[in-house]
Amino acid sequence: MSTFELIENLPFTTESAIGSVARIGLVVLASDYTVENEFRQVFNQPGVDVFHARISNAPNITPQTLAAMGPSITETAGRLLPGDKLDVLAYGCTSASMVLGPQKVNGLLNDAKPEAKVTNPVTAAFAAFEALGARRIAVLTPYRSDVNQIVRAGIEAGGYEVVVFGSFNEELDPVVASIDADSLKAAIRTILDGRQVDAVFVSCTSVRLMHVVSQIEAEVGVPVTSSNHAMAWHCLRLAGDDSVLPGMGRLFERL
Repeated sequence: MSTFELIENLPFTTESAIGSVARIGLVVLASDYTVENEFRQVFNQPGVDVFHARISNAPNITPQTLAAMGPSITETAGRLLPGDKLDVLAYGCTSASMVLGPQKVNGLLNDAKPEAKVTNPVTAAFAAFEALGARRIAVLTPYRSDVNQIVRAGIEAGGYEVVVFGSFNEELDPVVASIDADSLKAAIRTILDGRQVDAVFVSCTSVRLMHVVSQIEAEVGVPVTSSNHAMAWHCLRLAGDDSVLPGMGRLFERL
């Protein structure tokens, strides 16, 4: 006859293995194909861990669909490590941060995680402009006209001059996530042609730019950043990490 023994309360010890350097939380749009992949290109250091929660949203980007996310931001952020703390918490939508207001978005994040330092692509972009010493900005977006007007007004309200504004005029996230590097390079060259600017900002977390940012900077001769690029840098700096990351563009050489 077989016997059974139950051995419970076995002894164990613990170590600070998860997020021992920094715990970063990210609220991602349900329709976003890009931001998590781009964050992985930055946050690959031992002890720096990123945790994601997806917020419900419509795949077409309009002022109305962007504003509709507001009531869900705190609840979604609260699903990140419930009962535990984060060092940094970010919300991954540039245009919604403009529609709702970046300060309001940061407040909604802190309602979920009061201890966390908070950011969003607008807050991060402004911090990036300051780090780069940039006042005259060239802006490239995928958005339709009414969203573009909100984005331009938001950047100018932040105290920056929008010298030129270009757009692909595409409102569907799956399409935006598929825009290739050659199209981005061509668009940036077009908006910069004959114009004096301090930096280029590519708005929208669905746009894939991280892997070619240094190459584009070398071609156009001015700093280039994007929603994900600036937000990843800002999260890193808010977490107290001042690492210089080769191949990530001029911004990642700034504290």
